[in-house]
Amino acid sequence: MSLRTPVVFIAKFIIVPALLPAGLVAARIYTYGTNVADETGDAAIVLGAAVWGNEVSPVFRERINHAIELYRNGKARKIIFTGGRTYRRDLTEAAAGRAYAIKNGVPEGDILIEDRSHTTYQNMLNAKPLADANGLKKVLIVSDPMHMKRAVAMAEDVGLEAYSSPTPTTMYQGWRSQIGSLAFETVCYMGYWAWKVLNYESPVNK
Repeated sequence: MSLRTPVVFIAKFIIVPALLPAGLVAARIYTYGTNVADETGDAAIVLGAAVWGNEVSPVFRERINHAIELYRNGKARKIIFTGGRTYRRDLTEAAAGRAYAIKNGVPEGDILIEDRSHTTYQNMLNAKPLADANGLKKVLIVSDPMHMKRAVAMAEDVGLEAYSSPTPTTMYQGWRSQIGSLAFETVCYMGYWAWKVLNYESPVNK
């Protein structure tokens, strides 16, 4: 048997079948990120991103700017900022988001924060009781386009009535950056659903 035979077998029966579902998931993630739900929500939930000292990163800034526009246009009457502290001396992501929004004209009374989360799922899990306590039933999820499919799925799994509101501008420009972001989200999305299957139930019931 030549070396080529097992290589062909592996490629034909292992690699290709594994890549096909990943390709389909990637296509769904990309398409989903281009769709904006034409909904008016009780609140916009802004997913945290990097904070540099007391300043928001460019990625986070674009998310906050989009949430501010939703608020100004009457698409969301409250803004919920999520995200904990990455480094000890930095502000939490939620606190930095709140400070930026207040500086740009959003009343402090219309801003809510949860500042303990470190993952997208934790963002949603911690935002849910905050939304419930304030009577916020319908929420718009604000993040980058490639992140939207996974973020909305997680929001729905914790019991939120969630709709996609991706940032119209993103720091992930150029095909290399977009492919990298898409590949990352594909792996994360498939991993999340595999975790759900292995646990035989939605995370909201755990």
